[in-house]
Amino acid sequence: MAFGTAGLRARMGAGYSRMNCLTVIQTSQGLAQYVKSQKSSSRAESVVIGYDGRKNSRRFAKLAATAFVKMGLRVYLYETYIHTPLVPFGVRFLGAAAGIMITASHNPAADNGYKVYWGPSGCQINSPHDVGIAKSIVHEDNLKPLSWDTIELHQDPNYRFMPAAVMDDYYEKVYKLANRSERIQIHARFVYTPIHGTGLMYMTEMLRRLGYSDDMVVVDMQAKPDPDFPTVEYPNPEEAGALDLAYATADQNNISLVLANDPDADRFAVAEKVDGQWYRLTGDQVGILLASASLATYTLQTKDSSKMAILSSAVSTGMIGRMALDEGFLHEETLTGFKWMGGRAKERGDVFYAFEEALGYMWPKVCYDKDGITAAAVFLRAMAVWQEEEGLSPWGKLQQLYNRHGNFENMNTYFRSARPIFTTPALFQKIKQLGDPFPTHIGGREVLRWRDVTIPYDSANPPTYAASLPAVSRDSPMITCWLAGKSENPSGVGPVSFDNGIRFTVRASGTEPKVKLYLECQSQSSQLAKAGAAEVLQHLVNNWFNLPGLVVESKYHHLVLGNPQGSSF
Repeated sequence: MAFGTAGLRARMGAGYSRMNCLTVIQTSQGLAQYVKSQKSSSRAESVVIGYDGRKNSRRFAKLAATAFVKMGLRVYLYETYIHTPLVPFGVRFLGAAAGIMITASHNPAADNGYKVYWGPSGCQINSPHDVGIAKSIVHEDNLKPLSWDTIELHQDPNYRFMPAAVMDDYYEKVYKLANRSERIQIHARFVYTPIHGTGLMYMTEMLRRLGYSDDMVVVDMQAKPDPDFPTVEYPNPEEAGALDLAYATADQNNISLVLANDPDADRFAVAEKVDGQWYRLTGDQVGILLASASLATYTLQTKDSSKMAILSSAVSTGMIGRMALDEGFLHEETLTGFKWMGGRAKERGDVFYAFEEALGYMWPKVCYDKDGITAAAVFLRAMAVWQEEEGLSPWGKLQQLYNRHGNFENMNTYFRSARPIFTTPALFQKIKQLGDPFPTHIGGREVLRWRDVTIPYDSANPPTYAASLPAVSRDSPMITCWLAGKSENPSGVGPVSFDNGIRFTVRASGTEPKVKLYLECQSQSSQLAKAGAAEVLQHLVNNWFNLPGLVVESKYHHLVLGNPQGSSF
């Protein structure tokens, strides 16, 4: 295993490439040694540890705690399973040197992970700490376990449970962030599912403090942590079928809104029944709604949006940039992942909110990482305001924002691979052979801009062509392309149908065997934007992603039918 997205994530099993007791101990001893080497008077030598409801998570957390105390560090362990944001929150609350969360988030049941946060801010680890920790782990002094005995841990004076004051402070901060108007008392019933994860306990307490306890109907079959995730193929609210039980529960109770968290409750999903059909909002759409809510909260407090910044990842919707121009707030793009957004928010100091399209939403006033419980609280209170002041549901509010800022429609998908070590390099090599330094046209559209952060290169920045984003590892390539808009009027009569252009990104996942495609079209109407996105998606699937071994996400399987050289499904 190697450090990827802020730590380790792999299948559980025997061997050095798997998550198991030995690799957890070795990793913890290496991290402990690195923490001690970075000692400063401003940071206590302590570590916060949390774990989720997956198989072996509690065992791994106890082994990690044992390693840390054996290395002379103080440990604060959460007494029960938690949602992931409580680790970075705890690090910041205590001013700890580091934090670890044992979780594999929404990965399959056979996986687990070891996520690392750096103190005292609680940001996910990034360079140079990730490299330093990785070197420390493989140092010969850290490969032999100092202890396998977690029983003696309880007699060690450096081992402590997390103080109750941490949870009280967390709920208080979220309450103050979400509850921008005490006057609004509208309630709306909703169905909630934690998808066999840890979220219910924390959602329940948050609702009690907001006064919404009677509004939630829970999906009973998915309410308690279950490491087998028996009711879903993948425990990810983005995946097809993951919310089917929630929809059924809502239909049985005549409810039109579904909220969901992933198993470690750092992500947040929303679905609404519109004209008799369930519609799961994309991560970008929820991100825009929460951006609107955050802007309203900020301006209510300060009356000046020009001093507020919102961050989004480079693969998230371009609509947030349009909103920034229209509403007068600051906006900046970062690389994908909250290790980048959290770090950048800490550097800037003026970031009120950040989001990425993969259902991740962050408010630095709470912590420097995505938080599905905070997102739910902010969303519910914002929804009450929209309903009372404007008579709008979340879907209606979204349409209002489209009317003001333009229609942005995405068709994001992904391609799985059983052998990503071979198929991913082959795909990106194929793309780079389309032109030097990049193709002039794709699918009949002119290429306006080309950015490859692996090199790094950006055609928008001559003469150096330096990319505005940091370079990424060649193991995680990412290419973004901007295409010209398209206008058509075959009959010569009536208005011209057009879109205003397309942006798409091809990126190798850092945590799963996937290549992801993020594609968005902007136009004067939703229908035209969808048509433009579908046209380019069809071209890319048939001409770029037609390598053997790439398996397209099922909802776009029709794009490869009839193409024997294309993706299987």
